[in-house]
Amino acid sequence: MNLNEKTINYHINKYKKIQKNGALKKCSKKIKIAFLSSFTTKFLKETLISKCFSGDISVEFYECDYCQYAQDIINENSEFYSFNPDLTILFIDIQSLLGDFYFIPNKIDDNGRIKLINEKFDYMKQLIETIKSRLKTKIIVHNFKVPIYSPFGILDEKQDFGFIESIEKLNYKLRRNYKKDTVVYIFDYDGFCSKFGKVNLCDNKMYYLADVKLKFDYIPYLCDEYIKYIKPMMSLSRKCIVLDLDNTLWGGIVGEVGSSGIKLGPTPEDRPFYEFQKCLLALNKRGVILALNSKNNYEDAMKVVKNNPYMVLREKNFASIKVNWNDKASNINEIAKEINIGLDSIVFIDDDKFNIDMVRNLIPQVNSICLPDDPAQYVDVLKNIDDFNILQFTKEDMEKSTQYYYQRKRSEMKKDFYSIDDYLKALDMKVEVYIDDYNNISRISQMTQKTNQFNLTTKRYFEEDIKKFMSSNNYKVISFRVKDRFSDNGIVAVVIINMSRNIWTIDTFLMSCRVIGRRIEDVIIKTVIDRAKESSVKLMKSEFIQTVKNKLVEKLYDKYNFVKRYEKEGSKEYIYDFSKNIIYPDYIDVKLNK
Repeated sequence: MNLNEKTINYHINKYKKIQKNGALKKCSKKIKIAFLSSFTTKFLKETLISKCFSGDISVEFYECDYCQYAQDIINENSEFYSFNPDLTILFIDIQSLLGDFYFIPNKIDDNGRIKLINEKFDYMKQLIETIKSRLKTKIIVHNFKVPIYSPFGILDEKQDFGFIESIEKLNYKLRRNYKKDTVVYIFDYDGFCSKFGKVNLCDNKMYYLADVKLKFDYIPYLCDEYIKYIKPMMSLSRKCIVLDLDNTLWGGIVGEVGSSGIKLGPTPEDRPFYEFQKCLLALNKRGVILALNSKNNYEDAMKVVKNNPYMVLREKNFASIKVNWNDKASNINEIAKEINIGLDSIVFIDDDKFNIDMVRNLIPQVNSICLPDDPAQYVDVLKNIDDFNILQFTKEDMEKSTQYYYQRKRSEMKKDFYSIDDYLKALDMKVEVYIDDYNNISRISQMTQKTNQFNLTTKRYFEEDIKKFMSSNNYKVISFRVKDRFSDNGIVAVVIINMSRNIWTIDTFLMSCRVIGRRIEDVIIKTVIDRAKESSVKLMKSEFIQTVKNKLVEKLYDKYNFVKRYEKEGSKEYIYDFSKNIIYPDYIDVKLNK
């Protein structure tokens, strides 16, 4: 919970100013959101637009007429379908769904309640599936607030299928049915209500007067929950947490109290730091990169990291370690370069207000968070950061920490070689090529959402888009897995080819920053050209679309026998010269998986 949350009046006034001065036109990201509800949700539109604007997102908003959600969904000619949203939020409250049964559940027996809940689930599923069949939209579906009162009283749990259990069952069926669906996300509204207190959320007077079932005070918090989905849809998730050490990962200054004098462990005074590290490790294991940025004597600090028995985060968990006496802004710039990510992918956490203010002023792209004076609040601060949500987990996410650890090892090994080719040869690289492999869909989609630097067109695709490409005769999706002497890097590159009318057009060409500089792009281009020749393609086109982040690959096609056809502001189109050949280093072993 954000204790500094602005009031509903603040967001209403901000919305009016935004609308008056046309500020939404200046946002770099745009999204169309449809909100379908079973009750009055006044001021949600204004609040969500206000909050998204703060994140450089312009929202075009559609809201159904009062309680007309079903009509909007069923009628294929409704304004909802004409609006064609990128995101649809379906918020049906349990009281509206159940009608009289909500108040008198004991007028039918256990079998009747089971039948009713199955019918209501089928109804919800029909609504959801109808939207899915008619629109290309992500869908957030609210689950249902489980009541804290039952007409059965304390014996509700003694019923074979009690009132409380019936609604829990409905929530379970929704969650289970859409667990693996890449379009539908079940938002835990019951959990949201529990966080704020179910007895607090509704003003009975406003409910009876205007069918308002959520107090206006809680709308900003609800919009925060929606933004957790919107950010990854807009490719605005962050990738890395940069951490201080003294009074952040442990209590005390190690240079003053020594490695044995710091606060870290299971005792009451030490436990806030201990559990803070545990929560950081959980994020690290789901794919969030960690890095250290500390003003300290390297030997003193690393003695704790390597040897303290209660140190949860070890050297292997950090993709970059900057423990020195340089200013923290300079260290963050070095960290970004070292692990090849943008500064806007970083969250910086420190207990020192001076360092936080310096980074905020010098590197405003970084989300700099100052820890409170009380370490007991550290875990809550971490849990309230909404920058790390993604729309799917992949095998590569789970192994990312290990991958960056080995990347540091590669960098250390590189220092032993005078020649870059000798170094690359010593890596013993193997590239596996997959064509239209359904096992890689989640990872491919994720890479289109998150890859910015080595990305020639920066087109964003969801899993359902990749599935359509793979199942179409007009597209070919090629993915590349890279292994070396240190580790399996997983799927690190993707090419999507449009093959319409026997003209091949490279729609997407991207590669993970982890393998930049290893000549993997030679293998990728060679693979694509070879497939084109096998298919007797006479014309192959490619395009570079400039963004603020992909200058790295601005001249990539010029290196590979592509002839520039034309150039206009922000983009270039090329045609491949089939009279020439491309080779890749013989020290890279390439295998095509058919």
